Amino acid sequence: MAERMIRILVGKPGLDGHDRGAKIIARAFRDAGFEVIYTGLHQTPDQIVAAAIQEDVDCIGLSILSGAHNTLLPRVCQLLKEKSAEDIKVFGGGVIPEDDIPGLKAAGIAEIFTPGTSTADISGWVRDNIQPRA
Repeated sequence: MAERMIRILVGKPGLDGHDRGAKIIARAFRDAGFEVIYTGLHQTPDQIVAAAIQEDVDCIGLSILSGAHNTLLPRVCQLLKEKSAEDIKVFGGGVIPEDDIPGLKAAGIAEIFTPGTSTADISGWVRDNIQPRA
């Protein structure tokens, strides 16, 4: 039997209405051989976590441009922990100031990708750091 491919949920938390980057990264993940679930715009952390658990994903990639990253991204990690699903890794990307990255990582975000990071670099990070869950 073939090894299971990495399953990634790409989410857009909060009121951020700009999804071009999320769609580009979702397509890049698909082209890299990952299975991708895209939740669409205006998702709450609760909706994202529920979808991640239901879809049995290995990781969650959050795209955020709204400035609410210090609230929404840690909330996703907190909800995963509350639901005993903290083995689902969370990473994020978007317009996130460098000064905010250490706090996000301390809150459980595995990695943050800032503007200008190539899709190949992000896909490579996923390949090197995410293992399909059993």
